[in-house]
Amino acid sequence: MSTRTFRRRVLAGAGALTLALTSGVAGLAGTAQAATRTTPVFMKCVAPAPQPGAEGNQDFTVTLPDGARAGETVPIEIDPGETPVVPMFTIDTVNTIKAKLLVGGVAQTVTSPATPSHQEAGKKADPPKFSGTIKIPDGTEGTTVDVTIDQVITDADLGGTLYTTTCTPQPRPSASVGSVAVAALPKEPVTTKLTPNSGKAGTAVVATGANFPAGAVTCSALLAGAPTGDTGTGTADATGAATCTLTVTKKADEIRIDGSVTPYRAFVFVEDVPGVKNPVDVEVLPGPLGIGPQAGNPPVNFGKVTINGKPQSVVGQFSAMTVQDFRGGTLGWDVTATRTPFLNEATGHAMAKAQIGIQPSCKVTNPDSPSTCTAGAPGAITDTPMKVASQAAGGDQLTGGEFEIGGAGMIQLPPFMFADTYRSVVTFSIA
Repeated sequence: MSTRTFRRRVLAGAGALTLALTSGVAGLAGTAQAATRTTPVFMKCVAPAPQPGAEGNQDFTVTLPDGARAGETVPIEIDPGETPVVPMFTIDTVNTIKAKLLVGGVAQTVTSPATPSHQEAGKKADPPKFSGTIKIPDGTEGTTVDVTIDQVITDADLGGTLYTTTCTPQPRPSASVGSVAVAALPKEPVTTKLTPNSGKAGTAVVATGANFPAGAVTCSALLAGAPTGDTGTGTADATGAATCTLTVTKKADEIRIDGSVTPYRAFVFVEDVPGVKNPVDVEVLPGPLGIGPQAGNPPVNFGKVTINGKPQSVVGQFSAMTVQDFRGGTLGWDVTATRTPFLNEATGHAMAKAQIGIQPSCKVTNPDSPSTCTAGAPGAITDTPMKVASQAAGGDQLTGGEFEIGGAGMIQLPPFMFADTYRSVVTFSIA
């Protein structure tokens, strides 16, 4: 597989303009089935020196869906409320919160985006709400799964140095801060594959599936959604893997294992028409996997900032990049980012302690794309490749499509540096 790269230049200026920074955290998408519960949790916190420890109630507001299936990944929103920690100093940091939860007794972590924070001396910290996902454990069908807090860790980035505050419920874990009713039904059964997936009348087809109750299964051929009358039988084992065989005797365009959910597996019926046969062949060649524009994007200007003896942050937006996967197969891809140090090659000045981070985004731009894409987790771009977006491999299913990748960026500047204009080159690569 080939690897393509292109480079983006990032400018950070030191000048006369002081930036007033604002930040926002994406919330949970509204849903009619979301249930919100606010629970006071007594926390004991260990903060970095010289900050003393603290303890007291913290009101956690947790939003969960009312219902889900076992094994399903569901959205969650956490509003931590004011923490017991009272900062000794007024300070600006970039905070990441890792809420370690027990979901039906299974440990899971929901992590916030890296978010600028202004904390006033003598006042309790009040972190913003953030969203993520949890997985409902397998084997919980027909029960109510409680969510409890096991620990909350806050990493505060101050000019490239991390200061960690750990808050633990007393007793540990907390009482329930929310719950999800799990459907009595298991995971939805699906038809996964047809072998073969085409043929004329008389073709025997083996259909496979997943998540079926153990025992006998039946399968059916369909045409325009209606059964054709061709059926077969098979079995599902203790793991839910089903195998069913039927013989196609008449025109059909889909085959399913009965009880499975849509989409069913497509079947191409080949009609045997009397007359002179004249085969027509066409060869479809694989296209490229690429990221662009190949010439690179223009510099991203993060504005100007005035030296004031304190660590500061500036924000900007990476321009959109295109990803095209025309390979016509089942492969996935990853887009990663690396960067060079912040330098001014003409003056020789450098900002060794400056950092740049990204909160990636990825969306499908061609509605006919057979694949979706997933944005990577927010984080710092370094000389080690950081995953910013990906497309999963398809197994037996076709992958590919056209996508757009970008994201919000933030530069964290040290308290002192030469007043100059600096440049880092961020390189995005696909493989």
